[in-house]
Amino acid sequence: MKKKPAKQYVIYSRKSKFTGKGESIENQIELCRQYIASHYGIEQAENALVYEDEGFSGGNLERPEFKKMMKDSHEMQFAAIVVYRLDRISRNIGDFAKLIEDLGERQIDFISIREQFDTSSPMGRAMMYIASVFSQLERETIAERIRDNMHELAKTGRWLGGTTPTGYQSVGVSKVTVDGKSRKAFQLEPIQEEINLVQLIYDKFLETGSLTKVDQFLLEHQYTTKRGKQFTRFAIKAILSNPVYMIADEEAYNYLTENHVDLFADRSDFDGKCGIMAYNRTLQRAGKANQTRPMEEWIVSVGKHPGVIPGSQWVQVQLMLEGNRSKNYRHPRSNVALLSGLLVCGKCGDYMRPKMTSRMTADGEPIYSYMCTTKERSRRKCCDIKNANGNMLDTKLIEEIKKLADDKALFAQFLSQTRKSISGNQDSYDAEMTSLKQKINENENSIKALVNTIAKGTGGAAEQYIMEQIETLHSSVNAMKERYAELEKLTTQHRFANQEFAFYQQMIESFAASIDQCTVEEKRRFLKSIIRKIVWDGENVTVYLFAHDGEAVLPEAKPSEENEVPLSVDSK
Repeated sequence: MKKKPAKQYVIYSRKSKFTGKGESIENQIELCRQYIASHYGIEQAENALVYEDEGFSGGNLERPEFKKMMKDSHEMQFAAIVVYRLDRISRNIGDFAKLIEDLGERQIDFISIREQFDTSSPMGRAMMYIASVFSQLERETIAERIRDNMHELAKTGRWLGGTTPTGYQSVGVSKVTVDGKSRKAFQLEPIQEEINLVQLIYDKFLETGSLTKVDQFLLEHQYTTKRGKQFTRFAIKAILSNPVYMIADEEAYNYLTENHVDLFADRSDFDGKCGIMAYNRTLQRAGKANQTRPMEEWIVSVGKHPGVIPGSQWVQVQLMLEGNRSKNYRHPRSNVALLSGLLVCGKCGDYMRPKMTSRMTADGEPIYSYMCTTKERSRRKCCDIKNANGNMLDTKLIEEIKKLADDKALFAQFLSQTRKSISGNQDSYDAEMTSLKQKINENENSIKALVNTIAKGTGGAAEQYIMEQIETLHSSVNAMKERYAELEKLTTQHRFANQEFAFYQQMIESFAASIDQCTVEEKRRFLKSIIRKIVWDGENVTVYLFAHDGEAVLPEAKPSEENEVPLSVDSK
């Protein structure tokens, strides 16, 4: 076994997208290995640690493998971090400068082989900072060019693409020239049925002043979104705050100019007919909810589509939304309920939330129930399942977990049944994999025999027939190989599941021993770590533990003999 070097050399590679263009992750790593081997020895190159981030931008340092590398750099002795090119680490000069300073303080060198920069020398450090400045300049120049293009497109009032708003469809109409290039232009055309719904939403909000009441109205009357789903408060608010519906009239012009938008239209363009196009209105980031930018950053023009809502009404709606901001809907937070986010309605599938009362139990605990969210939103129109007795349900669930931990025989039987379920599945997987392997071999041998027949030069119609047979067999082999790979993956998951059961057993036993001293938040965290979901059917609950094919199911929770209070309760 080779002895590891006193200090560890590290290779970091990154690629923004999974494409065939540019230097691949594998090539980056190989080039870095060659550099380490030629400068520090083959042994160091072979033992180099490798961290790879594929599909992540260089605009910031929010990358899983990069974070892991930096964490490891505090726990191991890194000699140097080697990258293929400087911008593989970051294109942001602020992030890059902090990184180099941090590494320098801990005597960790940074090497970029493409630019031949090495922070072990003062000149290398200086040159690296300069290169980083140009890298950020390039990124900002690209961003500025995109904004300039957006300005040019805004002047046309066209639809630039993306998800079309409710009420409209995108239609190609002509070509426009932007930045010297000819592009197909699109504009929005109304869909009358959806436009009627948008007007109804505005009317109801102006009438009630409440997103909750508009949501309830749409749910009760079974109105759905453009994609056929139930409306949410967020979807309703998005419609109410979208300027695409506002008619370009005098009130609209005054509102936009007062809020200092980047307006690409004259006052004369606000003719009381067309709608408004607002570009650069939202900040979109991968993995995060879209945010509305300040109006000063909007790029606005008069669109080519007909408006729906008069400017005065649209502005009134914005003022009402602003006034309601402090009262925006939030899921009620409970200091006692344990099952929020786990308990679901067995009738409609929606989550159930705690519904607190002003009454108290004999022990001084607040009395609460769990209520289906859809039932609450629709006022029983779409779901009428009974509420669950929250105090009793939480207590019974903890009792069942304690019972499992206290009764070793019961616990062993419980896990054994779950393992048996998984093993049963595995036996069928093994049999299927064996059969598939045999069929794959048979088909591949048949293909070889047919290829040999063609090689002998039969010619004519027979050759065409043989080729068709080969194609059929080849397709069959590919399908069987895909299924085989799927079964292999399931087998691996089951192997890991068996290993996890020992961990689950220890965790449940440990928790049961200290549960009476745990806070409500600690109990919640534990339950979420072992429970996949809890289903309430109106009378009983079924608790699904773990997250595998052979998931364990706790006994249905029912009233105990000492306490005959029913699990189901209902309140108006």
